[in-house]
Amino acid sequence: MAITRKKKEALLAQYKEVLERSNALFLTRYERLTVNQMTVLRRKLREADGGFLVVKNTLAKRAFHETGVTDLDSLLEGPVGIGFSFADPPPVAKVLVDFAKETDALTVKGGLLGTTVLDERGVKALAALPPLDVIRAQLLGVIAAPASQLAGVIAGGVRQVVNVLHAYAESGEGEGEPAAA
Repeated sequence: MAITRKKKEALLAQYKEVLERSNALFLTRYERLTVNQMTVLRRKLREADGGFLVVKNTLAKRAFHETGVTDLDSLLEGPVGIGFSFADPPPVAKVLVDFAKETDALTVKGGLLGTTVLDERGVKALAALPPLDVIRAQLLGVIAAPASQLAGVIAGGVRQVVNVLHAYAESGEGEGEPAAA
């Protein structure tokens, strides 16, 4: 059954809106994906602050071209689903890559990270990255390490001076009459 012009315009607007809002897109080929598997995939992607759309290839190409993306035309062949990320891309890529490993009904074809086109290996590499919060914590640790080492050295020097003064006071030296001026 043919899609009406009004429905095509609505789909085109939806695709363009997703393209403009998302930080990353991941194109997949889905075949023999059951409704239950699709529901599980969409739930996992929502938990990762993403989503999944089954697209009409000609409308998706048109939406890509209207938003300035022309490098993904070769990936829009066959049954295509697009995973998208509204926040941190690695968790969404990880969900798709892991789901593709679990089932042979989904294959990751490539993606778009900002303006960079990714092939299948690039998406898998992105999926292997830790979440943004972990990267921030690691970076903070690297930045804070020299300061904490410096504080330890300074505290060690002060501790040594205090120990010498304490030993001097305990030894009883310096007791007696004050020195003449």
